[in-house]
Amino acid sequence: MHWEGAWILLLFIVLITASMLLLLHLTKLGRIVHDNLPDRPHRRMFLASVSFFITFLAVRLLVASIQHHIGPFQYVTMGGTHIHHLVWGILILLGVGYGYLNEVGSLATPTSIFASRLMAILYGVGAALTLDEFALWLNLANVYWSRQGRESIDAVVLFGSLLAIGTWGAPLWTAILRRK
Repeated sequence: MHWEGAWILLLFIVLITASMLLLLHLTKLGRIVHDNLPDRPHRRMFLASVSFFITFLAVRLLVASIQHHIGPFQYVTMGGTHIHHLVWGILILLGVGYGYLNEVGSLATPTSIFASRLMAILYGVGAALTLDEFALWLNLANVYWSRQGRESIDAVVLFGSLLAIGTWGAPLWTAILRRK
């Protein structure tokens, strides 16, 4: 197993998660989000959406750098088998789903609110890692950079739009429906 690739992926996930949580608590941007987005579920949807798009962009850049031998990056392999990043995404989504089933982050305590936000960020990361290789699992072939690989981009745009609509559209539609 190339530990470099696995450690880089793990470090990336930890850095994205920590950065987003720190931005929410220590910056003016965090205060703006807190004041203008109702907590649950809109703030969680916002965090999932932002982490989804950041992860997608970063993974695309990482794979491109591996393809062009830029930097120390390598594919993660185990016993000669390339472990695609959709595997890590599925594992993260399974963990988030398990946390959801156990109602992690459903209370109003500070620890529970932190866990709720962490789960939302991890959901966005896991969804991006998985959907970035949507064309691979749809076609059961490594079509990442081929014309068929465009299906992954389409899936990311559709799901990312759904997350964004959940964040921004739900309050708008609720307000519109209340006026009728």
